[in-house]
Amino acid sequence: MIETSPDIEKAIIVGLINHNQDEKQAKEYLDELEFLADTAGAEVLKHFVQRLDIPNPATFVGSGKLDEINNFIKVEEIDTVIFDDELSPTQLRNIEKELNCKVLDRTNLILDIFAKRAKTAHAKTQVELAQYQYLLPRLTRMWTHLERQRGGIGMRGPGETQIETDRRIILDKISRLKDQLKKIDKQKATQRKNRGKLTRVALVGYTNVGKSTIMNLLSKSDVFAENKLFATLDTTVRKVVIENLPFLLADTVGFIRKLPHGLVESFKSTLDEVRESDILIHVVDISHPGFEEQIEIVNNTLKEIDAGDKPVVYVFNKIDAFTYVEKDEDDLTPKTKENISLEEWQNSWMAKNNTPSLFISAIQKENIDDFKRAIYGKVIKVHSARFPYNDYLYNSDWSKGIQ
Repeated sequence: MIETSPDIEKAIIVGLINHNQDEKQAKEYLDELEFLADTAGAEVLKHFVQRLDIPNPATFVGSGKLDEINNFIKVEEIDTVIFDDELSPTQLRNIEKELNCKVLDRTNLILDIFAKRAKTAHAKTQVELAQYQYLLPRLTRMWTHLERQRGGIGMRGPGETQIETDRRIILDKISRLKDQLKKIDKQKATQRKNRGKLTRVALVGYTNVGKSTIMNLLSKSDVFAENKLFATLDTTVRKVVIENLPFLLADTVGFIRKLPHGLVESFKSTLDEVRESDILIHVVDISHPGFEEQIEIVNNTLKEIDAGDKPVVYVFNKIDAFTYVEKDEDDLTPKTKENISLEEWQNSWMAKNNTPSLFISAIQKENIDDFKRAIYGKVIKVHSARFPYNDYLYNSDWSKGIQ
C-alpha cells in the first residue's frame, strides 16, 4: 500500500483520450488537474486514462475501466476520485454508487480551491454564488439536504419533497447573493471613479504564470504569490511609477482551461478592472509545454468578458526555467516544440504579430529594464493624450523615439 500523510486526502484522477485531445494533451491536462488537486490539499497517487470517442453518458468511462478504478480504490483506500471534465448529475450519482467514495469533477475542484482562497467579502460572495449555481441541478445526488425547513408552518407547499424545498432555498440564496454583488459592484465602480484619469494597466494570463511576482516587482508591494494555482482571487490595484510616469497596475485572477462558466459569470465584476483598463500585459509561462494553448484560452476568455480589443503587451516569463532538447544534426525528422530554442521562439510568430513581445524572468530579474521600457512606451501614449501639458514626462531618455 502507498503511504501518505494521514491529514492529506489520497486521490486518483481520471481523464479521456479522444478526438478533442490526443494522448500528449491528455497527459498535460491530467498533470494540470494533479496540480489543482495538490493546491486543494490532496495527494494524487495515480492517473487513469481511457480512449473513448465520447464520455460514457452513464459513468463517464467504460465499465471495465470503472472496475479497474474500483479495485485500486479498495486496495489503496482512496478517499477521492477526480474527473477531468464536468460530470452530469446522472454520471455523478452512478459513479458514486459504483465506487462508494467521494467523487469530484474538475469544476467542483476549482470551486473548492476558490472557496479556500477567497479572503474578502467580494470574493467569498462570488464563490458562494458559483457554488450554489453548480449545486442546483445536482441536488438529487445529495445524501442530506442543506438545512432544516426554513420558516416553519405555512412555508412548505402540499406534497413538496425535500429536494424541492432545498431547490427553493438555493434559489433564494442565489437571489440574495446576486443582490449583494450588485451592491459591492456599485462600491467598486465608485472606487474606480475616485482614482481619477490615471492610465490603467492590467496583468492578465493563465493561472500560475507569475503575474503576482511581476506585480510585486513593479510596484514594490507584497501581493501574495506562490507556486500554486489561483494564488490570487481578488484584484489588487497599486500605483506604479516608472521614470516619473505614474499609472495604476491591477493584478487579476488567472484563467484556466475549462474555467467553470458560473465562475466566469460571478467573477465578471472582479474582471471589470480588465474591461476598464487601457492596456493589458498578457503574461505567459514560456517554460510550460502548452503555453500556446494557454495564450488561446486567455484570449478567448478576454473576448468573453468584452476585453478582447485592448492594446496588449505579451510578456513571456520564466525564461530561467525554459528548456529544450537540441536535435542531432543527423536527425532528419521534423522539429517538435521540444526542439525549439528560446531564440527561435523569439524570432517566430511572436516577433511578427505587431504586438510587443518580451522575454523575462521575474524571479531572476532578467530583462526587466526592457520590460519597463515597453510598458513606459505604451503608458506614455495614453497618459500624454489625457495630460498633454505634462512636459516633465518628455525629459526622460525613455521618452525619446516614442511615436
